[in-house]
Amino acid sequence: MRRIPLVIDTDTAQDDCIALLVGLLDPRADLRAITMVAGNVGFERQVLNAHLTLSVAGRLGEIPLYLGCRRPLVREWVSAEYAHGDGVGGLTMDFEGLAPEREHAVDALIALAAASPGEITVVCIGPLTNIAMAAIKDPRFVADVKALVVMGGSNNARGNITAAAEYNFYVDPEAAETVFHAGFASITVVPWAPLTLADAVFPRERLAQIAAIDTPLARFYSRVVETTLGFNESVGIHGSTHPDSLAAAVLLHPEIVTAQARYAVDVETGSHLTRGYAAMSWGVHGLEGNATVVESVDAEGFADYLVTLLSTDTVPSRALR
Repeated sequence: MRRIPLVIDTDTAQDDCIALLVGLLDPRADLRAITMVAGNVGFERQVLNAHLTLSVAGRLGEIPLYLGCRRPLVREWVSAEYAHGDGVGGLTMDFEGLAPEREHAVDALIALAAASPGEITVVCIGPLTNIAMAAIKDPRFVADVKALVVMGGSNNARGNITAAAEYNFYVDPEAAETVFHAGFASITVVPWAPLTLADAVFPRERLAQIAAIDTPLARFYSRVVETTLGFNESVGIHGSTHPDSLAAAVLLHPEIVTAQARYAVDVETGSHLTRGYAAMSWGVHGLEGNATVVESVDAEGFADYLVTLLSTDTVPSRALR
């Protein structure tokens, strides 16, 4: 089986953690690095959450972790702690002696892509600040990267932080605009709505099935999703949402995709009301497509995939508590 080289660029909280588990444990994945970008929760908290995830997978110290941009390109950071809490349901462990790599994530992305031109896919599950900065700092990065898989935006549908905008694009719309205009050879978009809301929400019945597995991974999953589940239910979403792990799964298992199409994707940066809105033109406006947007996936197949992954009986590198 040919393994797929990838980097995960993340703002580690809730489903970002599950996406990291996909990259760490799926036999198709050749995870070369984790890069950190300002997003869901406080930056240092995100780093701790990544270490926790590496530990529960039994991979602590094996995958380099690079720290990237600690704020958006031109705006102040906007937290999603109201939805995620600390991002891991209060889990902790002994963090003594753990340290990220010295190299900045933007430089690491450029170097990793240059070392394996045309091979590495970056799974982007946070704001696109690091990716935009890499493209600005070294235009060769755009040519060296094989593909981007971007969790962000909504396909002519509602947002999740404003009526118009999904969180990742809202936090750094200038970065998202830069990325979609940079000329990457391949961009696949996994949008919040309608895709995530239709095909990647796990109701409490599915969560109970996962809890019953009782592996370290399943116990970790149940704690990590608990806070966001409560928030989701308070706003009318009846389950735990999994756009980030879906993005990783789409790369590794494209057979779960049941519909996709080319779109011309652009991001609004100039409006107060529609900041971060992803304008996705579906081919009738005379615009050339710059991304493939996933429109639907095999929801049961995706859920079964995560259940199987969480059934893996790992030995955590350090005890979580």
